[in-house]
Amino acid sequence: MKNLCFVATVPAVVRSFLKEHIRASAKEWGVKIITNPAGAELLNALDAQFIPLAIERKITPWHDLLVLTQLVILFRREHFDLVHSIMPKTGLLAMLAAWMTGVPVRMHTFTGQVWSNKRGWRRSTLKMFDKLIVSFATHVFVDSPSQHDFLVSEGILTQGQGMVIGHGSICGVDPACFHPDAKMKTIVREELGINQNATVLLFLGRLNRDKGMLDLATAFTNISRHRSDTVLLLVGTEEDVPFTRIQKICEASSSQLRRVSFTPNPEHYMAAADIFCLPSYREGFGQVIIEAAASGIPSVASRIYGITDAVEDGKTGLLFPAGDVAALTKALLRLIEDRALCQKMGEVARVRAIELFASEKITRELIDFYKEVMT
Repeated sequence: MKNLCFVATVPAVVRSFLKEHIRASAKEWGVKIITNPAGAELLNALDAQFIPLAIERKITPWHDLLVLTQLVILFRREHFDLVHSIMPKTGLLAMLAAWMTGVPVRMHTFTGQVWSNKRGWRRSTLKMFDKLIVSFATHVFVDSPSQHDFLVSEGILTQGQGMVIGHGSICGVDPACFHPDAKMKTIVREELGINQNATVLLFLGRLNRDKGMLDLATAFTNISRHRSDTVLLLVGTEEDVPFTRIQKICEASSSQLRRVSFTPNPEHYMAAADIFCLPSYREGFGQVIIEAAASGIPSVASRIYGITDAVEDGKTGLLFPAGDVAALTKALLRLIEDRALCQKMGEVARVRAIELFASEKITRELIDFYKEVMT
């Protein structure tokens, strides 16, 4: 039996992005997952063996060297036929280790570039890392057409290099999981003390600057002055923006602010929301946007590569220039004040999400590719 290995930094990424692929792969091959042990309980439902390895998200040279050594030992011991990595630093370590140990099929999926909004030596260094990933991999996937174009324009990929499955997304969206759910909407709002008639703006993701958290907090402060019936719900773990920082910005409207630090069931909060917001400065695709879309809610998001594939501007949501708080505020207010438009965009968004990004289609294409390269 052929053996596959998926490598990622954190279990939540594996669960969110690759759970359908892993389940489908396990029917054909032996599957193992290498990721950080923190949060490994999220992998319990997956039919794959978990191998804990303390891969950190941030660059830590000596620790990263240790992880590389451990990966080399693991790959030599396990004799994998295919290694598939996601996330930047994980990709570099996994592809290098797989190349060093002669793994025949080495795949990496780009899900966004941490250097896209940086300058100077940091940008150059991180770009070099992505070029190294490409050089060590035998196959490269990109999770959106516009990201692929960006990587070609920046010299990371050459013309004809890199593949996008379908219309984009690493795993698509399961419409049986993400869908309008009036009962769950009522339950979640009751749990969080939100009026059933309130307009709920949802952000779901890591609380950091690159996600535009400070912009969203400022925009919500502007909105809450005129709309006391609007609630901002933040679901996600803290990174470089502490929740206390957001609370301070939104001090005048603190009663309209809610937070959930982590959830294994994002679909519950999608069902409870009216508008999804992703004011990010960099995204490879914006997976949460199509999950929101499948849940029947429109998005207000930055007009950047990746997101432009997930949102059809003016039809499934509204796009605004990244970093433009006034434009963000205006776009949110437009949907808050025009309930009919908000509902219509949500309906169109769900249809588009199911037609273009159904997880079953994307999983089938990837499994077919695995079969092709491992014959």
